[in-house]
Amino acid sequence: MLGYSKVAMEEVEGMTETRVELEEIQTTRMEKLLAWLLAAFLLVGGLWIYHHLGQQQEKYVPAVPTAAERAAIDRHQADSRRVYELEERMRIDDATLQHDREAYRTALEAHQPAAALGRAYRASEARLAADQRELNDAQAEATASAPAAASAERAISARSEHRDKHTRRNVFLERLLYVLLALGGAFALLDRLRRRHSRYLVVGFAAVGAATVQAIVMAGDYTTDYFDVGRSGPYVLSIAGIVLTLLALVGLQRYLAKRVPARRVRKHECPFCGFPVGANSHCEGCGRTVVAPCTRCEGPRRVGTPHCGACGAA
Repeated sequence: MLGYSKVAMEEVEGMTETRVELEEIQTTRMEKLLAWLLAAFLLVGGLWIYHHLGQQQEKYVPAVPTAAERAAIDRHQADSRRVYELEERMRIDDATLQHDREAYRTALEAHQPAAALGRAYRASEARLAADQRELNDAQAEATASAPAAASAERAISARSEHRDKHTRRNVFLERLLYVLLALGGAFALLDRLRRRHSRYLVVGFAAVGAATVQAIVMAGDYTTDYFDVGRSGPYVLSIAGIVLTLLALVGLQRYLAKRVPARRVRKHECPFCGFPVGANSHCEGCGRTVVAPCTRCEGPRRVGTPHCGACGAA
């Protein structure tokens, strides 16, 4: 059973039921549990949207090279492949030369016919020398084409980095807009439910809690991009926590200053110190005036009441 306070009935052109004040309604444990569950599910969905927002844009895609840049890179790659092929050929030629030379020398030492082996040895030696000259030319060409290729790669990398930064900035702005809209919508819902004295105020608190956690997650994601967590992370976290806590404290004090006096008056307590008061006009706990003249009808009006009991003025 939900604990409702007794609602007074009054006659104003007929019998009408007065509105139940929000502070007089007790929130059950089941409602609190459901509010926590609602906040958890809202947070799951909200974080899914947050992380998938702009996810495709965050993929790094290199910039497309121009025709001149592509030609410079292709030329240097072709020159480098040519050098590699010639180096491999020279290793084979050198091995063949070593084999032919050993065969030719062995035949000479054994006084065997060695004319054919001599021709093969000299051919291998000539082929190695020709490949060496060709390799020197290829290395020179690769060295000459390297600066242009390096310049083209730097230009492509610079354009890619610029586009990547632009994309990441857009993703940040989209996520920031989403988080701000979530916070604004949650607080607007909470304010509307509070103004309407709705029984579903816990829904507003659940929405505010989920939106606040999303804002903290975003702050954690992007704070590490500008601060070294290992060095300044605790300092930044401490400052942010102090600021947020003080803001929450100020908001709570304003809320209490607005709501607590009315609660105390309904309980026949002093709106200033909470000491029980009766029909007397001064508090016996703090000595302050608890009954003052109404600014409209000059009739006696208890301090802290939203309306005058004599004329009904706010």
